[in-house]
Amino acid sequence: MARLTLTDFRSYARADLVLDGRPVFLVGPNGAGKTNLLEAISLFTPGRGLRGANLAEVGRRLPGETVGRAWAVSAVVSIDGEETQIGTGVGEPGAARRAVRIAGGTVPPGHLADHLRQVWLTPAQDRLFLEGASDRRRFFDRLVFAAIPRHAAHAQAYEKSLRERMRLLTDETQAPDAAWLDALEARLAEAGALMAEARATTLAALQAEIDSRGERPFPQAKLSLTGEWEQMALAGAEIADIEAKLAAALAAARPRDAAAGRALTGPHRGDLAVTHVEKDRPAAECSTGEQKALILNLVLAQSARLSRAESAPRPILLLDEVAAHLDRLRRAALFDEIEALGLQAFLTGTDEHLFEDLKGRAQGVRVDATGLTQLDPE
Repeated sequence: MARLTLTDFRSYARADLVLDGRPVFLVGPNGAGKTNLLEAISLFTPGRGLRGANLAEVGRRLPGETVGRAWAVSAVVSIDGEETQIGTGVGEPGAARRAVRIAGGTVPPGHLADHLRQVWLTPAQDRLFLEGASDRRRFFDRLVFAAIPRHAAHAQAYEKSLRERMRLLTDETQAPDAAWLDALEARLAEAGALMAEARATTLAALQAEIDSRGERPFPQAKLSLTGEWEQMALAGAEIADIEAKLAAALAAARPRDAAAGRALTGPHRGDLAVTHVEKDRPAAECSTGEQKALILNLVLAQSARLSRAESAPRPILLLDEVAAHLDRLRRAALFDEIEALGLQAFLTGTDEHLFEDLKGRAQGVRVDATGLTQLDPE
């Protein structure tokens, strides 16, 4: 990314940041707008970005304004020396849908993955191993999507068909149409099998990457997926076999799902399990510091493998308030790895001293009420 421009986005009336491809550390007080910049970058992916906010919420609002303004975020990205302008935003205050433009043309959001791939870690993920399975699924699916962009479309198709199936099963005014249920379950099975395959492929690649990183000062992790369908894929089952078994399971579960008011089988029920290898303990039983280090090692492993992918844009790494939770050794190791991988990473923190080991090999930017100020290199 060579340039980032924000217009009426969150706290920014206007912001313009020229980038040179190196890592960037953003320093400033709480509430200055550091995370807002990371969120703007994260919207160059399909979905709601790293905060998961409704699009109507991100438009700038002055006191007394009840609806967010029309907003825009644009960037200049360079792939193989060729620069392309990409942008996203809404043209009307409070709009719930955003437009995406690439090189001047309007395109579906999924096309953003052709120009940027991102991995992020935020304070909201600090309790990843203590929260419910749905949070871990979303976290892992973001990692899957960064490597396999079509995974997002399969997940969306699955969720849509799942909602329609449950609407039919729980409609008390009439008996469900069996033929329509068959069609919905066929769609669910197709999308679900593809999701399971993508998750299994990503998990195997991530585990191999983590296993190769033993000399780094981050705890080693053993990963597994608890879902029946992901386990079939990990065991080498063909997608067609997963699809057929899932379709049969959904058909057989109609009475049970109708009574429960939710679907009790499918890829939306699985979980990501992480074990601290050295201690042989589930991540949820580890200390807060160990849990954060495990998650960071997962994110770095994904970034490392994506950085080697051919014919794909290099990943951008967004790390919000991560450095403050690492000791000096792990902080230095993080910075060294970012540099060694050639990643354009964006890191935030309230204290400039956290990034002493990055000075001279990264761009520093101060974020405060006056705007963005480039820090002098040392």
